[in-house]
Amino acid sequence: MHRLQSLVNPLSWPARRGMLWALAVALALPMAAAQASSAPASDAVQQLRQFLRDSKSGSGQFTQTVTAPGATRPRVSSGRFEFVRPDRFRFSYTRPFEQHLIADGQRLWNHDPDLNQVTSRAQAQALAGTPAAILAGTAPDRDFVLASEPAQAGVAWVLATPRSSDGGIRSVRIGLRGGTLAALEIVDGFGQRSLLEFSGFEVNVPVAAERFRFTPPPGSDVITQ
Repeated sequence: MHRLQSLVNPLSWPARRGMLWALAVALALPMAAAQASSAPASDAVQQLRQFLRDSKSGSGQFTQTVTAPGATRPRVSSGRFEFVRPDRFRFSYTRPFEQHLIADGQRLWNHDPDLNQVTSRAQAQALAGTPAAILAGTAPDRDFVLASEPAQAGVAWVLATPRSSDGGIRSVRIGLRGGTLAALEIVDGFGQRSLLEFSGFEVNVPVAAERFRFTPPPGSDVITQ
């Protein structure tokens, strides 16, 4: 199945959270509370901690490329994201299908206009055990080992390796360019690779509160967990 709906449908949530992780981590990163570090400013891990500490809100565009083992071609989608610390974010896909993932601080909403379907889950429950929950906390090193990797094409990379093998992901790589989030790559337990590349990233800009409010459209099929 090629629709994003098939990847974030709560009816199959445990087996297909890889895409949700990619989405949530991308916006949970700016929501995290960074720990102090004595590493030099050029160190990628230190750049990440500084970004987490200083980013309060932001918006921009993203392109997401998902490559599955054995697939003949990757799946590419794109759209716009917005976030406000500590717990509100919105991903709006525009291509190839319209879809919205909205966190209002209490509920995580997934709206598919084409299917006229809305899924809703308690936000804390939906993100529990994911990198989003870890990075949004005060101890990002608790469940991940963070290590700097060599820079590539001007992008500093941080490799986050899970301390436990039962979380459903193999690795997370976070790319920063000029101290700003540039890319995010997640490899899940099935070998599926999700790469998000960010552009037009504006940090600490005003974002209207209503962007994180959602009411299911009249007549839509609402699934609540």
